[in-house]
Amino acid sequence: MLRAKKLVLLSHCLLNVNAKVGGLANYSGAQEELISYLVQKGFGIIQLPCPEMGCGGARRWGQTRQQLDTPFFRDYCQKIFRPIMHQVIDYISNGYELVALIGINSSPSCGVNITCSAASWGGELHNWSSIESITQELELIPYPGVFMEQIIISLEVKDIKIPLLAVDEADPASSLSEIKLFLEGEV
Repeated sequence: MLRAKKLVLLSHCLLNVNAKVGGLANYSGAQEELISYLVQKGFGIIQLPCPEMGCGGARRWGQTRQQLDTPFFRDYCQKIFRPIMHQVIDYISNGYELVALIGINSSPSCGVNITCSAASWGGELHNWSSIESITQELELIPYPGVFMEQIIISLEVKDIKIPLLAVDEADPASSLSEIKLFLEGEV
């Protein structure tokens, strides 16, 4: 049997950029460098669902952590992760190694240790003086996205420890290099 029995959990948009908010794509379909690397190194890939796509669809506006940090969205994140969690438990019970979870830093959902924030975003756009006044408030904060936080909670409840890695779309080359070093056991 040729199975390497090594798996990674992967944020949805790394395999399908079409799920991202319009205007945020840095590649045409999949994050080819990362995906090719994972395939070449024998990793199985479990694609996480995209909670933003599931709740807001393809035509949604970009949002911040504060806008998604609601009881409904947290429950929805738990609900869509549950089938993945069952797979994770089954794989681990059968001798597979879950090597890492790879998210997307800056994402309000899938940020691993950096997410986007704007404390006063909300309401009607026409109440703002300009688009610039809206975007000026946007900042990155050292905190996980809402979906990632719910995943971490689910894993902790089952005492499952998985290293968390992130693609930094502001500096993909550097973050991909760090991910490769980690997966090769050099970090």
